[in-house]
Amino acid sequence: MRSHPLFGLLLAGFGALVLTPDALFMRLSGMDGMQMLGWRGLSMGCLFLLAWAVTSRNRRADLAVLITGVGLTVVLCQATNATLFPSGIALAPVSVVLVSVATTPVWSAVLARLLYGERTSGTTWITIAAVLTGIAIAVSGKGDTALNSSALWGALCGLGVAFTLALNFVTLRNAGHVPILLCIGLGAILGGANGLFWTGPARMMDGAVWAILITGALILPVSFFSLSLASRYTAAANVSLLMLLETVIGPVWVWLGTDEVPTPRMLIGGALVLSSLAAYLLVSDRAARRRRRQVV
Repeated sequence: MRSHPLFGLLLAGFGALVLTPDALFMRLSGMDGMQMLGWRGLSMGCLFLLAWAVTSRNRRADLAVLITGVGLTVVLCQATNATLFPSGIALAPVSVVLVSVATTPVWSAVLARLLYGERTSGTTWITIAAVLTGIAIAVSGKGDTALNSSALWGALCGLGVAFTLALNFVTLRNAGHVPILLCIGLGAILGGANGLFWTGPARMMDGAVWAILITGALILPVSFFSLSLASRYTAAANVSLLMLLETVIGPVWVWLGTDEVPTPRMLIGGALVLSSLAAYLLVSDRAARRRRRQVV
Protein backbone atom coordinates (compact mmCIF):
# COMPACT_ATOMS: atom_id res chain seq x y z
CA MET A 1 0.00 0.00 0.00
CA ARG A 2 2.80 2.44 0.86
CA SER A 3 4.30 1.95 -2.58
CA HIS A 4 1.15 3.27 -4.25
CA PRO A 5 1.78 6.69 -5.86
CA LEU A 6 -1.22 8.23 -4.08
CA PHE A 7 -0.44 6.83 -0.62
CA GLY A 8 1.13 10.06 0.62
CA LEU A 9 -1.71 12.22 -0.70
CA LEU A 10 -4.40 9.98 0.80
CA LEU A 11 -2.60 9.81 4.16
CA ALA A 12 -2.23 13.61 4.21
CA GLY A 13 -5.91 13.98 3.33
CA PHE A 14 -6.86 11.65 6.20
CA GLY A 15 -4.71 13.60 8.64
CA ALA A 16 -6.17 16.90 7.49
CA LEU A 17 -9.74 15.64 7.84
CA VAL A 18 -9.05 14.37 11.38
CA LEU A 19 -7.75 17.86 12.22
CA THR A 20 -10.90 19.68 11.01
CA PRO A 21 -12.91 19.57 14.31
CA ASP A 22 -9.92 20.87 16.29
CA ALA A 23 -11.18 24.48 16.39
CA LEU A 24 -14.60 23.36 17.66
CA PHE A 25 -13.18 21.62 20.72
CA MET A 26 -10.78 24.51 21.33
CA ARG A 27 -13.80 26.83 21.37
CA LEU A 28 -15.80 24.49 23.64
CA SER A 29 -12.94 24.35 26.14
CA GLY A 30 -13.33 28.05 26.96
CA MET A 31 -9.56 28.31 27.63
CA ASP A 32 -7.09 31.00 26.65
CA GLY A 33 -4.22 30.44 24.22
CA MET A 34 -1.44 29.53 26.64
CA GLN A 35 -3.70 27.29 28.71
CA MET A 36 -4.70 25.37 25.58
CA LEU A 37 -1.06 25.16 24.53
CA GLY A 38 -0.19 23.61 27.90
CA TRP A 39 -2.84 20.90 27.71
CA ARG A 40 -2.43 20.19 23.99
CA GLY A 41 1.36 20.09 23.99
CA LEU A 42 1.81 18.02 27.13
CA SER A 43 -0.90 15.45 26.33
CA MET A 44 0.19 15.03 22.69
CA GLY A 45 3.87 14.96 23.64
CA CYS A 46 3.40 12.32 26.35
CA LEU A 47 1.43 10.08 23.98
CA PHE A 48 4.04 10.40 21.22
CA LEU A 49 6.93 9.66 23.57
CA LEU A 50 5.09 6.67 25.04
CA ALA A 51 4.36 5.33 21.55
CA TRP A 52 8.03 5.84 20.61
CA ALA A 53 9.22 3.99 23.72
CA VAL A 54 6.95 1.03 22.90
CA THR A 55 7.60 0.82 19.15
CA SER A 56 11.23 1.94 18.71
CA ARG A 57 13.59 -0.76 17.46
CA ASN A 58 16.78 1.15 18.27
CA ARG A 59 16.28 3.75 20.98
CA ARG A 60 19.96 4.63 21.23
CA ALA A 61 20.13 5.45 17.51
CA ASP A 62 16.90 7.43 17.72
CA LEU A 63 18.20 9.49 20.64
CA ALA A 64 21.41 10.16 18.72
CA VAL A 65 19.34 11.82 15.97
CA LEU A 66 18.20 14.44 18.49
CA ILE A 67 21.62 16.08 18.50
CA THR A 68 21.84 16.24 14.70
CA GLY A 69 20.76 19.20 12.60
CA VAL A 70 17.69 17.51 11.14
CA GLY A 71 16.57 16.14 14.51
CA LEU A 72 16.85 19.50 16.23
CA THR A 73 15.07 21.14 13.29
CA VAL A 74 12.00 18.92 13.66
CA VAL A 75 11.90 19.35 17.46
CA LEU A 76 12.22 23.14 17.32
CA CYS A 77 9.75 23.49 14.43
CA GLN A 78 7.11 21.55 16.37
CA ALA A 79 7.67 23.54 19.56
CA THR A 80 7.65 26.86 17.68
CA ASN A 81 4.52 26.36 15.58
CA ALA A 82 2.65 24.96 18.60
CA THR A 83 3.51 28.13 20.54
CA LEU A 84 3.01 30.74 17.82
CA PHE A 85 -0.50 29.66 16.74
CA PRO A 86 -2.32 30.34 20.04
CA SER A 87 -0.18 33.46 20.51
CA GLY A 88 -1.35 34.80 17.15
CA ILE A 89 -4.99 34.00 17.90
CA ALA A 90 -4.70 35.88 21.21
CA LEU A 91 -3.17 38.95 19.54
CA ALA A 92 -5.10 39.38 16.29
CA PRO A 93 -8.35 38.55 14.48
CA VAL A 94 -8.58 34.90 13.47
CA SER A 95 -8.84 35.87 9.79
CA VAL A 96 -5.45 37.62 9.87
CA VAL A 97 -3.74 34.57 11.37
CA LEU A 98 -5.47 32.12 9.01
CA VAL A 99 -4.44 34.02 5.89
CA SER A 100 -0.84 33.95 7.11
CA VAL A 101 -0.93 30.24 7.96
CA ALA A 102 -2.43 29.53 4.53
CA THR A 103 0.94 30.43 2.97
CA THR A 104 2.34 27.08 4.20
CA PRO A 105 2.23 25.42 0.73
CA VAL A 106 4.20 28.31 -0.77
CA TRP A 107 6.86 28.07 1.93
CA SER A 108 7.00 24.29 1.43
CA ALA A 109 7.60 24.63 -2.31
CA VAL A 110 10.22 27.35 -1.86
CA LEU A 111 12.10 25.57 0.94
CA ALA A 112 12.07 22.25 -0.92
CA ARG A 113 13.62 23.99 -3.91
CA LEU A 114 16.21 26.01 -1.95
CA LEU A 115 17.30 23.31 0.50
CA TYR A 116 17.01 20.13 -1.54
CA GLY A 117 16.57 21.16 -5.19
CA GLU A 118 13.11 19.55 -5.33
CA ARG A 119 10.99 21.02 -8.13
CA THR A 120 7.30 21.82 -7.68
CA SER A 121 5.07 20.97 -10.64
CA GLY A 122 3.06 23.58 -12.50
CA THR A 123 -0.16 21.82 -11.48
CA THR A 124 0.79 22.19 -7.82
CA TRP A 125 1.51 25.92 -8.22
CA ILE A 126 -1.87 26.44 -9.94
CA THR A 127 -3.60 24.58 -7.11
CA ILE A 128 -1.72 26.65 -4.51
CA ALA A 129 -2.90 29.86 -6.20
CA ALA A 130 -6.51 28.64 -6.34
CA VAL A 131 -6.47 27.51 -2.70
CA LEU A 132 -4.96 30.78 -1.46
CA THR A 133 -7.64 32.68 -3.40
CA GLY A 134 -10.34 30.57 -1.75
CA ILE A 135 -8.86 31.12 1.71
CA ALA A 136 -8.68 34.90 1.11
CA ILE A 137 -12.34 34.97 0.05
CA ALA A 138 -13.38 32.86 3.04
CA VAL A 139 -11.79 35.09 5.67
CA SER A 140 -12.45 38.48 4.03
CA GLY A 141 -15.29 40.90 4.51
CA LYS A 142 -15.58 40.61 8.29
CA GLY A 143 -14.50 44.13 9.09
CA ASP A 144 -11.97 43.03 11.70
CA THR A 145 -8.72 43.20 9.77
CA ALA A 146 -7.72 46.85 10.33
CA LEU A 147 -3.96 47.32 10.24
CA ASN A 148 -2.58 47.93 13.74
CA SER A 149 0.27 46.64 15.86
CA SER A 150 -1.71 43.69 17.25
CA ALA A 151 -2.83 42.59 13.78
CA LEU A 152 0.76 42.92 12.54
CA TRP A 153 2.13 40.76 15.33
CA GLY A 154 -0.66 38.24 14.78
CA ALA A 155 0.17 38.08 11.08
CA LEU A 156 3.85 37.55 11.90
CA CYS A 157 2.91 34.72 14.27
CA GLY A 158 0.85 33.16 11.49
CA LEU A 159 3.75 33.43 9.06
CA GLY A 160 5.99 31.85 11.67
CA VAL A 161 3.57 28.92 11.97
CA ALA A 162 3.47 28.55 8.18
CA PHE A 163 7.27 28.66 7.86
CA THR A 164 7.97 26.16 10.66
CA LEU A 165 5.28 23.75 9.45
CA ALA A 166 6.74 23.89 5.95
CA LEU A 167 10.30 23.42 7.20
CA ASN A 168 9.13 20.48 9.32
CA PHE A 169 7.45 18.73 6.37
CA VAL A 170 10.36 19.41 4.02
CA THR A 171 12.89 18.08 6.55
CA LEU A 172 10.92 14.89 7.18
CA ARG A 173 10.50 14.43 3.43
CA ASN A 174 14.27 14.40 2.93
CA ALA A 175 15.44 12.77 6.17
CA GLY A 176 13.83 9.36 6.41
CA HIS A 177 15.91 8.35 9.44
CA VAL A 178 14.38 10.97 11.75
CA PRO A 179 12.16 9.26 14.39
CA ILE A 180 8.86 11.12 13.96
CA LEU A 181 7.31 10.06 17.27
CA LEU A 182 10.38 11.03 19.32
CA CYS A 183 11.16 14.37 17.67
CA ILE A 184 7.61 15.67 17.36
CA GLY A 185 6.75 14.35 20.82
CA LEU A 186 9.68 16.19 22.37
CA GLY A 187 8.79 19.37 20.48
CA ALA A 188 5.19 19.12 21.70
CA ILE A 189 6.42 18.66 25.29
CA LEU A 190 8.55 21.81 25.01
CA GLY A 191 5.60 23.80 23.67
CA GLY A 192 3.29 22.42 26.36
CA ALA A 193 5.78 23.23 29.12
CA ASN A 194 5.89 26.80 27.81
CA GLY A 195 2.11 27.02 27.99
CA LEU A 196 2.08 25.58 31.52
CA PHE A 197 4.75 28.06 32.63
CA TRP A 198 2.78 31.11 31.47
CA THR A 199 -0.59 29.77 32.67
CA GLY A 200 0.47 28.44 36.06
CA PRO A 201 -0.71 25.13 37.58
CA ALA A 202 -3.53 26.83 39.50
CA ARG A 203 -5.33 27.90 36.32
CA MET A 204 -4.83 24.76 34.26
CA MET A 205 -8.12 23.19 35.44
CA ASP A 206 -10.23 26.22 34.44
CA GLY A 207 -12.63 25.57 31.56
CA ALA A 208 -13.80 22.32 29.95
CA VAL A 209 -10.80 20.03 30.34
CA TRP A 210 -12.58 17.16 28.54
CA ALA A 211 -12.82 19.23 25.35
CA ILE A 212 -9.16 20.19 25.25
CA LEU A 213 -8.12 16.61 26.02
CA ILE A 214 -10.01 15.42 22.93
CA THR A 215 -7.81 17.72 20.85
CA GLY A 216 -4.55 16.99 22.68
CA ALA A 217 -4.95 13.25 23.21
CA LEU A 218 -6.82 12.27 20.04
CA ILE A 219 -7.14 14.84 17.24
CA LEU A 220 -3.62 16.28 17.30
CA PRO A 221 -1.69 13.00 17.71
CA VAL A 222 -3.57 11.20 14.92
CA SER A 223 -3.55 14.14 12.51
CA PHE A 224 0.04 15.30 13.01
CA PHE A 225 1.47 11.80 12.87
CA SER A 226 -0.44 11.15 9.63
CA LEU A 227 0.63 14.47 8.10
CA SER A 228 4.25 14.03 9.17
CA LEU A 229 4.43 10.48 7.86
CA ALA A 230 2.73 11.54 4.61
CA SER A 231 5.56 14.02 3.99
CA ARG A 232 7.85 11.03 3.39
CA TYR A 233 5.68 9.73 0.56
CA THR A 234 4.69 12.94 -1.24
CA ALA A 235 6.04 16.46 -1.68
CA ALA A 236 5.81 18.76 1.34
CA ALA A 237 3.78 21.24 -0.74
CA ASN A 238 1.13 18.54 -1.27
CA VAL A 239 0.88 17.84 2.47
CA SER A 240 0.60 21.57 3.17
CA LEU A 241 -2.13 21.97 0.55
CA LEU A 242 -4.28 19.21 2.00
CA MET A 243 -3.72 20.51 5.52
CA LEU A 244 -5.67 23.64 4.48
CA LEU A 245 -8.83 21.52 4.50
CA GLU A 246 -8.92 22.35 8.22
CA THR A 247 -9.16 26.06 7.43
CA VAL A 248 -12.37 25.70 5.42
CA ILE A 249 -14.04 22.69 7.08
CA GLY A 250 -13.18 23.75 10.63
CA PRO A 251 -15.70 26.64 10.67
CA VAL A 252 -18.43 24.19 9.62
CA TRP A 253 -17.75 22.08 12.71
CA VAL A 254 -17.85 25.24 14.83
CA TRP A 255 -21.19 26.11 13.23
CA LEU A 256 -22.63 22.67 14.02
CA GLY A 257 -21.34 22.73 17.59
CA THR A 258 -21.93 26.35 18.59
CA ASP A 259 -24.48 27.76 16.08
CA GLU A 260 -21.84 30.21 14.80
CA VAL A 261 -23.14 30.48 11.24
CA PRO A 262 -20.48 30.74 8.49
CA THR A 263 -20.74 33.76 6.21
CA PRO A 264 -21.55 33.45 2.49
CA ARG A 265 -17.92 34.38 1.72
CA MET A 266 -16.74 31.47 3.89
CA LEU A 267 -18.98 29.08 1.98
CA ILE A 268 -17.85 30.39 -1.42
CA GLY A 269 -14.18 30.36 -0.47
CA GLY A 270 -14.50 26.92 1.10
CA ALA A 271 -16.15 25.54 -2.03
CA LEU A 272 -13.28 26.91 -4.15
CA VAL A 273 -10.69 25.31 -1.87
CA LEU A 274 -12.43 21.94 -1.78
CA SER A 275 -13.04 21.84 -5.54
CA SER A 276 -9.42 22.85 -6.24
CA LEU A 277 -8.06 20.11 -3.99
CA ALA A 278 -10.48 17.54 -5.44
CA ALA A 279 -9.38 18.45 -8.99
CA TYR A 280 -5.72 18.24 -7.91
CA LEU A 281 -6.20 14.75 -6.46
CA LEU A 282 -8.01 13.65 -9.62
CA VAL A 283 -5.22 14.95 -11.87
CA SER A 284 -2.59 13.33 -9.62
CA ASP A 285 -4.42 10.01 -9.75
CA ARG A 286 -4.61 10.08 -13.56
CA ALA A 287 -0.91 10.96 -13.81
CA ALA A 288 -0.02 8.09 -11.48
CA ARG A 289 -2.09 5.66 -13.57
CA ARG A 290 -0.32 6.79 -16.75
CA ARG A 291 3.09 6.29 -15.13
CA ARG A 292 2.15 2.77 -14.00
CA ARG A 293 0.96 1.84 -17.51
CA GLN A 294 4.21 3.13 -19.00
CA VAL A 295 6.24 1.03 -16.56
CA VAL A 296 4.22 -2.06 -17.40
